[in-house]
Amino acid sequence: MQIHKVAVLGSGVMGSTIAAHLANAGIPSLLLDIVPSKLSAKDEAAGLTLEDRKVRNSIAEQNKAAMKKMNPAPFLVPEFADRIEVGNLSDDLGRLKEVDWVIEVVVERLDIKIDLFKRVAEHVRPGTIVTSNTSGISLKAMTEGLPESFTRYFLGTHFFNPPRYMKLLEIIPGPNTDPEVLSFMVEYGERVLGKGVVMCKDTPNFIANRIGSFGSPVMIKEMLRMGLTVDEVDALTGPVMGRPKSALFRTIDMVGLDTFIHTANNVAQGVPAEKADFVLPEFIHKMLANGWLGDKTKQGFYKKSKGPKGKVVEVIDPHTMTYVPQKKVQFDSLDQAKAAKGLPNKLRTLVSGNDAGSEFAWNILKPSLIYAAKLAKEIAEDITGIDEAMRWGYNWEMGPFELWDALGVKATADRIVSEGGTLPAIVEELLAKGLDSFYQETETGEKAFFDAGEYHKKTISPYSFSLKQAHKAGKKILGNAGASLVDLGDGVACLEFHSPNNAINEDVVNMINESLAEVEKNYQGMVISNQGKNFCVGANLVLLGQEAEKGNWAVLDQGVRDLQNATMALKYSKKPVVAAPFGMTLGGGAEICLHTTAIQASSELYMGLVEVGVGLIPAGGGTKEMAVRAMEGILPGVQVAPDFLFAKRFEMIATAAVSTSAEKARQLGFLRASDRYSMNPEHIILDAKARVIDLARNFRPYLPTKYKTAGSGVRATLEMAMYGMRQGNFISDYDQYLSNKLAYAITGGNLPAGTLVEEQYLLDLEREVFMSLLGEPKTQDRIRHMLTKGKPLRN
Repeated sequence: MQIHKVAVLGSGVMGSTIAAHLANAGIPSLLLDIVPSKLSAKDEAAGLTLEDRKVRNSIAEQNKAAMKKMNPAPFLVPEFADRIEVGNLSDDLGRLKEVDWVIEVVVERLDIKIDLFKRVAEHVRPGTIVTSNTSGISLKAMTEGLPESFTRYFLGTHFFNPPRYMKLLEIIPGPNTDPEVLSFMVEYGERVLGKGVVMCKDTPNFIANRIGSFGSPVMIKEMLRMGLTVDEVDALTGPVMGRPKSALFRTIDMVGLDTFIHTANNVAQGVPAEKADFVLPEFIHKMLANGWLGDKTKQGFYKKSKGPKGKVVEVIDPHTMTYVPQKKVQFDSLDQAKAAKGLPNKLRTLVSGNDAGSEFAWNILKPSLIYAAKLAKEIAEDITGIDEAMRWGYNWEMGPFELWDALGVKATADRIVSEGGTLPAIVEELLAKGLDSFYQETETGEKAFFDAGEYHKKTISPYSFSLKQAHKAGKKILGNAGASLVDLGDGVACLEFHSPNNAINEDVVNMINESLAEVEKNYQGMVISNQGKNFCVGANLVLLGQEAEKGNWAVLDQGVRDLQNATMALKYSKKPVVAAPFGMTLGGGAEICLHTTAIQASSELYMGLVEVGVGLIPAGGGTKEMAVRAMEGILPGVQVAPDFLFAKRFEMIATAAVSTSAEKARQLGFLRASDRYSMNPEHIILDAKARVIDLARNFRPYLPTKYKTAGSGVRATLEMAMYGMRQGNFISDYDQYLSNKLAYAITGGNLPAGTLVEEQYLLDLEREVFMSLLGEPKTQDRIRHMLTKGKPLRN
């Protein structure tokens, strides 16, 4: 089975953004929607009729166009929209013969879906995979009356919104789905679409929405019972509980109150025995009637407006249905929990207090833990599916069974029983075995989960690699406090940063050099990556600022030289080095990647040379490398004058541009045409390893060469552009000063245009400018501001 082209039926927000995510993965699609029932005023004015193709495709076309204004952006780059062709469900169903996969994303009504699938079955080629993106309608009900040859290839593929960013993909077998089709779609979802795939059973709302929609009514009812406010509940249901910063009510505002109510009603209708649990308070229905749906109507549980002193945020008072000012939330249990280290300690602290905050936290956690444990066998293959679904679909830090473990299963069970509660069967089974956790870690770092009376090892994807597990298995080759070299097998090693925040410091630089020496002797090549929150956010700014304030210029100069020497050693390594960056890859982190043999990035790559934000220029080889790439004319498919090539790279540094994806990083020049990216961030290490092995077969190290400087003419062009920016008040005087310093370094200083220079000359220039700027009071002000405020100072 292969998928080369897809048809998406339904072009609303979910349908269009699923098509966008397919486009991101390199899969073209046909996006179809209904034919409008009447002409728009614009179409009438243009003299069009309902028979004109432009009119008949207009709904899909308008929804495709709307994605260009969406935030966050559904495409890796806007140009990927060209991979989507629009049409309509009346004229174009015959074109389903062109596709290998049909995804239904129409309105959540069973009758409409059944009618559509009957029509689809008449047009698809035998063996075409057909799936529904339903968020909870029965797969069995959808397929009744359809031929067996169709239902063998039919299943549910429930994406979460927005598809580009939400990791979870729930896959639900239909009653007749071929196991090989199911297996193929699981791998396709993980490997090609980059998803965390969870197998679900065909039950109402499947896993994530079943568990998630239960917890929200519980919280709202408990808020009313205890007399708490919206902002108090959000303070208690956010990061301190391992949930997103948006907590309960801000999340509903983002999702939309109408969508939230629909999800709750879906379970209530599908599971009549649980209907009472999903009945929402009257004030929620009044909000719906008033059109207070959240962000899309500018007011929901929160309302933002402008006042004399700037933005004003108010919250709804459910008793009066009026908006009141936010207040500072104060619970001793909350303050103590925030101060505790690690989520397990935070949770235990939060639920063991003696105030209303602690009581609320326990009273909402308890029913959710019981509910998840009660449903474990009914909705999922095992407990790992429930935990993964909540982490990937709702951005919880821990799933329900991980929460049981964090609180202590026995202690939690004892408290539930003491309060008159009944324990779910799976909890009683665990405790009867004398056990106190649903998960265990083996000696080699593998994860095992409790099921059917014993622990089972969690199946690991063949495309993923755990550095944590490798350490426990004794795979570390060498290391220090800032970084380690780990054996990936097959003659490939991985240089892993693990300094605080993965920042570049002396330990990291030393380990680059030591790792290269080891790899050049004993390995085929090396990957550079890690499994932290971000790849690397640059140098240790705290130490940099401290040394500058002390005037330790010799120490700072040597530190810059050491980093430059390390990045150059990477570039001229005798063995291939492949960087596997992901997330924030800034400053020195970007410079390390720029000097490797190749890059195998995550598709979600936010890479940039951002040093001007703290009053500096890149000095780990970044300015030099941008100059070199300009001189090489590395802008794929474009042959233009040198001043344009330099201007583009100068602009990237001067504006501290950061890519919004790996494909955008390629457009900005950070990735070469030959560099690649993986849709699944968990795959980048093994994908990079494969790239190392491929390169090693016939590897020829880079040879030093000389480059022609841009000279004073290009420099004058760049300085003139900055002068215009300053005259238009787009930048400050100091921004202009910094830009002129950058222009000096990137164009080769005072040398005439076309002078042949070695890379070391350009490195010396960038280091000279960097050190001079570090001594400037305004640069030191910028560094202090960034460290204290977390954002740039435009002084």
